Amino acid sequence: MKRVVITGAGTINALGHSVPATLEAMREGRCGIGDLEFRDVERLAIRIGGQVRGFEAEGRFNRQQMSLYDRFTQFTLTAAKEAIEQSGLEFHGELSAKAGVVLGNSGGGMQTLDENYRSVYEDGKNRVHPFVVPKLMNNAAAGHVSMQFNLKGPSFTVSTACASSNHAMAQAFQMVRSGMSPVMITGGSESMLCFGGVKAWEGLRVMSKDACRPFSANRNGMVQGEGAGVFVFEEYDHAKARGAEILCEVIGFAMSSDAADIVMPSKQGAARAIAGALQDARVGASEVGYINAHGTGTAANDKTECAAVADVFGPHADSLMISSTKSMHGHLIGGTGAVELLACIMALRDGVIAPTIGYEEPDPECALDVVPNEAREARVEVALSNAFAFGGLNAVLALRRV
Repeated sequence: MKRVVITGAGTINALGHSVPATLEAMREGRCGIGDLEFRDVERLAIRIGGQVRGFEAEGRFNRQQMSLYDRFTQFTLTAAKEAIEQSGLEFHGELSAKAGVVLGNSGGGMQTLDENYRSVYEDGKNRVHPFVVPKLMNNAAAGHVSMQFNLKGPSFTVSTACASSNHAMAQAFQMVRSGMSPVMITGGSESMLCFGGVKAWEGLRVMSKDACRPFSANRNGMVQGEGAGVFVFEEYDHAKARGAEILCEVIGFAMSSDAADIVMPSKQGAARAIAGALQDARVGASEVGYINAHGTGTAANDKTECAAVADVFGPHADSLMISSTKSMHGHLIGGTGAVELLACIMALRDGVIAPTIGYEEPDPECALDVVPNEAREARVEVALSNAFAFGGLNAVLALRRV
């Protein structure tokens, strides 16, 4: 099997419009969650989120592109551009024919859907724009990334709710590892922060009205975010031959299904995914130094995840650092794993562990080192990124410092 490395990273999220800006915010423990600003927000019970501020799409895309790009596609293309530019790759000839894109997304063009439902049902209009369908479809971002960067290999979208990005990156990892493609563009995006998107989530009664406080005893729910994270996964020898800078190595992946409940998480399902990632990566539990947790800030998720980690790692669980950056950028649903992978790269490459901010009260059911409130310097050799989704769908990635 081929070795797989990451040679480019790009993002836009509530913490920053680039990777350097995002990592700086994570180091500082800065919170990107604030009051939501969009039409009819006053009709919502939940009025906070990790909204991307100051993003001027009109300055990045022309009029024709704007008619085709929902906000989640705009975020994806912005992040993909940064990642591919960092990698130094250009896609022509044989590389173009084999390279592809696999992205994670859950809500698709929710902004477009919301606007057009409003136009038809509230404003009484009988026509919508002819590009509504290609604008709102879940695979729109993958299609446009492939077209913009001349990627003619395998390209598709994975939609597994909150695990979408991790499942997508796993598919890209396996394609490069197997030799199917020397380079894959991968990650995920989401933009559900609109009236319809938030109103639907309100109905689940899992949202916080004031803050995201993962692992804290007084946590009271998750907070949505938006944005994108995109990476260049590349075969190691291909990257070395062209003198590419390597950010870290992807060494393993596992997924599992709880097969139990559509919304309540299972300790056993999560534990099987974590243990499977270690087995696939061929590393022992004691080699892992950091876990970027799913850590949504809901009572059920956080205690279940901590119990799963304790089961898999045994006594070493007390030596692990485990943090949730959702406390800073919010839960990007289908795009969340991609943005969170940046925290793993920062831990491996820079020796900086992103904190879990908003932590106020210890919870005996979350009695692990959750890196409360302040970033920490530590040398980490192996890191895991956890994603556990509605439907009982679990996806865990393992990465190593290079």
